[in-house]
Amino acid sequence: MNNFYGAPFNADHDHVFLGAGHEKNERKTWAVIALCTAMMLVEIIGGNLFGSLALVADGLHMSTHAGAMLIAALAYTYARKHANDRRFVFGTGKLGDLAGFTSAIILAMIALLIGYEAVSRFLSPVPIHFSEAIPIAVVGLAVNIASAWLLSGADHGHDHGHSHGHAEGGEHDDHDEEMQRIVTSVGVFQLSIFEDGVPPVFRFVSEGKSSLLSPSDVTVTTVRADGSRQVFDFVQKAGFLESTDEIPEPHGFQVVVSTHSGEQTVEFAEHDHDHGVDSRDHNMRAAYIHVIADAAVSVMAIVGLLLAQAFGWLWMDPLAGIVGALVIANWSYGLIRQTGAILVDASADARIEGKIKAVIDEVGDKLVDLHVWRLGPGHLGAVISVATLEPKRTSQFYHQHLAQFKGLSHLTVEVHSGAEV
Repeated sequence: MNNFYGAPFNADHDHVFLGAGHEKNERKTWAVIALCTAMMLVEIIGGNLFGSLALVADGLHMSTHAGAMLIAALAYTYARKHANDRRFVFGTGKLGDLAGFTSAIILAMIALLIGYEAVSRFLSPVPIHFSEAIPIAVVGLAVNIASAWLLSGADHGHDHGHSHGHAEGGEHDDHDEEMQRIVTSVGVFQLSIFEDGVPPVFRFVSEGKSSLLSPSDVTVTTVRADGSRQVFDFVQKAGFLESTDEIPEPHGFQVVVSTHSGEQTVEFAEHDHDHGVDSRDHNMRAAYIHVIADAAVSVMAIVGLLLAQAFGWLWMDPLAGIVGALVIANWSYGLIRQTGAILVDASADARIEGKIKAVIDEVGDKLVDLHVWRLGPGHLGAVISVATLEPKRTSQFYHQHLAQFKGLSHLTVEVHSGAEV
């Protein structure tokens, strides 16, 4: 007969799944709004005072720029203020993705409008007031550069996966705890786990002026908590030795290193960080893309206007508009796909799903069902169903084993005890 244990290990945990830089990004977004609003007022008031329709038009354009930023800022503020609101079952972490999706739709509409206007000007060219248009485009570019600077330092969408150990040629990354020093009679060596864009493997690198050992001189044996052992042989690479087999997850085990000097035992612990969990802030990313898109359009507009003025190529202005529209549309499409997938709870991280399965397999149980989804930047939720022949194993047992995955912020475990594995 099956017993079911579905309650989380800690029933009193919070549901705050905001990104690490949430408040900082919020302040930066409001600062950009203040800059755009000030510029908007200067251009509209100045245009009316000096009779410049182009200046007024650019001021109105700046108002749409401020409006797009306002979506991001309000999402940040609302998500922060309601982070502990029980009405949001899984917190407010995905409000940023909703705001990013909305901004991406607006960007797509802007791309269509720019493209429509550019095609219209191809078909029906209009006279260009270069003395007004060029300075306004330069001012717009300056505002966008200032806005990008204000938003700088935030997470604009770099996918921070993790790699253990060493890059090509033996240069180690910031994860020094994933490197173990091996002292032999012929020198000191570094043993590391490397998985930067490749399946995880061991690398054996000489330290300092030590001569590199041959593959036949090194054997590595992993010893896991359940007593299972796996032997790894090595092959020669450019400046280092690399194991011929990949290392199964998880990467927490003792390692027995055998060389001609004897055996040494070192220990590798599973990394204490997000394990590649997507920490991108799509709200900030949308705001940043809006700024960069506007800057790109300004640059192309300036180039087009200067060429049109110098050589009489009036077609350069609408051509620059079409190129700008295509660039914005491409950025918008990518952002819509990514944020849309999050909003409909598409499978968030196949890699961590594999890690969870590896942990369950390692303790000798069977993973019956698994659902992983994104709760917010750097936060994943998971519901797992496990079949075990061990009657004393409750959800607490699996919570403890899966606690190593720091990006797994909300975990619910259903245990079928006494079930056939």
